[in-house]
Amino acid sequence: MSWSEITLVVLVTFGVLLWLAWIWASRLDRLHRKVAASRIALDAQLVRRASAAADLATCGLLDPASAVLVADAAYAVVDDAGPVTEPGQALAMDGLGAARERAESALSATLRSALDDAGTLEDLRSTPAGDALVANLGAGWYRAQLARRFHNEAVAQAQRARRHWYIRALHLAGRAPVPQTVELDDLLPAGLDAPAQP
Repeated sequence: MSWSEITLVVLVTFGVLLWLAWIWASRLDRLHRKVAASRIALDAQLVRRASAAADLATCGLLDPASAVLVADAAYAVVDDAGPVTEPGQALAMDGLGAARERAESALSATLRSALDDAGTLEDLRSTPAGDALVANLGAGWYRAQLARRFHNEAVAQAQRARRHWYIRALHLAGRAPVPQTVELDDLLPAGLDAPAQP
């Protein structure tokens, strides 16, 4: 082989490797953006669930002790909900944070204890306003569960992609932090069913 042929082979090989690196980096960037979008959607659904819980607590249909506990837990979630990203901050990749996850889990536990028996839910559903509030809470809770599942799946995809040797060797993730899953207690109360699907 002549020097010109060797040079051509080297240039073609280098071009193919550069093209592959660009494809891998683009895919990883798309996965990071998917994580950030799912994190924003999860945050919105959790705030919606907390708002529905606060509406239920202030409607006057719950017993006073349960209403105070539910309202306190719901407002704690809303207070911890802060902005999804700080000004100048990159994509939201760090989950919700330990304090927010604890507040969300506490809201779930408080709602389960307030709505623990079928009699409480039947009493709430006996009036049109109470039925609408319970349905709103059930729908918000169900959407929050789905949003958390979608977010955690997006995080798992990004983490799997980042584990490949060529991603690490070429430092294609850049300075982006490793995405984190959101782990919280979001189990529905026994009588509060997910909304019927059309």
